[in-house]
Amino acid sequence: MNESTHDVETTDPEVGAIADGVRHGLDPRSIPLQRVVGRIVTACVSLPLAAGVAVVWAAAVPPPGVVTSIVSGWAVITGVLGWWLHRWAALHHRYASYTVNAEDIEIRSGVVWRKATCVPRSRVQHTDVSQGPLERRYGLGTLGIYTAGTDYAKVSLDGLEHETALRIRDHLLPPAGADAV
Repeated sequence: MNESTHDVETTDPEVGAIADGVRHGLDPRSIPLQRVVGRIVTACVSLPLAAGVAVVWAAAVPPPGVVTSIVSGWAVITGVLGWWLHRWAALHHRYASYTVNAEDIEIRSGVVWRKATCVPRSRVQHTDVSQGPLERRYGLGTLGIYTAGTDYAKVSLDGLEHETALRIRDHLLPPAGADAV
């Protein structure tokens, strides 16, 4: 066990247990959530394209070969986008993780361009935990960490179980009546 985990000053064992120094992956429920979001995005792109195809067809009455090409193009774009967003959810989940220590939180993300962001507790100004309607349905939440400074002034970690996000939030904030760590 990491030596720094013994330095956690808290009377609540649940809060202290979150700062275990172990790298954790996102909640597996974030994959189906992201897939639902992908379907919504695909529909939002596909439906206007379909409407455009219908308008072009109704206005110009193109030859049958052109209609077939346009409809085929629309179907390919919709299919590829839907497949990619479905696959992307698992890839994002695979490469996203976080580690909470007594002194900081490190968030790793990125499939193509990987990024590791370490936020010291002493830099945390405030935190919030949010849930959209889809996140609420899956029992997930997004942890927002606001820091002093301009670069990475807000760091977000989505795909957390809601209770875990609340526990991390409580850990990052100083105890009541105390200044920042």
